[in-house]
Amino acid sequence: MANVLVVAEHLGGKLNDSTARCVACATAFGAGSIDVLVLSDAPESVAAQAAQIAGVSRVRTLANAANAHALAQVLAPQVAALAADGYTHVLGPSTTFGKDLMPCVAALLGVSQVSDVMAVDGPYAFKRPIYAGNAIVSVAAPEGQVVVATVRTASWPAAAGGGSAPVEAASVTATLPTHTSFVELQQGKSDRPDLQSARKVVSGGRALGSADAFKIIYSLADKLGAAVGASRAAVDAGYVPNELQVGQTGKIIAPELYVAIGISGAIQHLTGIKDAGTIVAINKDAEAPIFEIADYGLVGDLFTLVPEFEKAL
Repeated sequence: MANVLVVAEHLGGKLNDSTARCVACATAFGAGSIDVLVLSDAPESVAAQAAQIAGVSRVRTLANAANAHALAQVLAPQVAALAADGYTHVLGPSTTFGKDLMPCVAALLGVSQVSDVMAVDGPYAFKRPIYAGNAIVSVAAPEGQVVVATVRTASWPAAAGGGSAPVEAASVTATLPTHTSFVELQQGKSDRPDLQSARKVVSGGRALGSADAFKIIYSLADKLGAAVGASRAAVDAGYVPNELQVGQTGKIIAPELYVAIGISGAIQHLTGIKDAGTIVAINKDAEAPIFEIADYGLVGDLFTLVPEFEKAL
């Protein structure tokens, strides 16, 4: 019977939605127990949020001043040490946080990581995308060792709330590195929803032409209550910061509604939105690849259509 440890992702005292998606993946194992691990300098608030996720057996906390900031080199030794406490699987999200942390955990445990789990065939058998999502491969992990894996959060619905798991403090003996230290966190400040967990996303492409023109994307997103994304071309052109990039080398998302404006639809971008519910495309090129996957398409000048669209809303 699988005993799963899910490493919680959180920032500023708020639990990230990716944690509940990892729990949903763990449930698919038919796990005997699913524990959520919260590492922080003050884990109480985040632990209380994690305890409400349905399916969680218990929440374990590791309180340490060194855990005030999510540094993979600091967190990994603690996760690896706790993994030895009878766990068969250690899961983290395929977000920036998880992609940074989980390879370090796998290395410390001396195992190979399974990346981007999108489906579960058994406790040690998984499916994951390869070739920019154009193919799905089945992989099997050895049963005699701990499975360290990242979960493709776009492929899993968030586990429901309503849980009431107990919270308990854990303790481990782990040597933390001294060569890595936190300096500062630089991030864009926005009142809009988080891109990776938003139910609605409006993205702009290179066709916007400038950072100033990108304002119409922000305006429409605000009208819809949506997060803002961008194609790699728009990011490379300097229209928006790279944390807004959607696609193979950016963020993999699965919103209920995705609006692509001035985005041609390169395969690398489509990889990032393949799990979206409804895709709407606005582009002046009727032959653009984005229209091949769009549920609704509108051909025309975005600078004319988007203001009209927003006015209609």
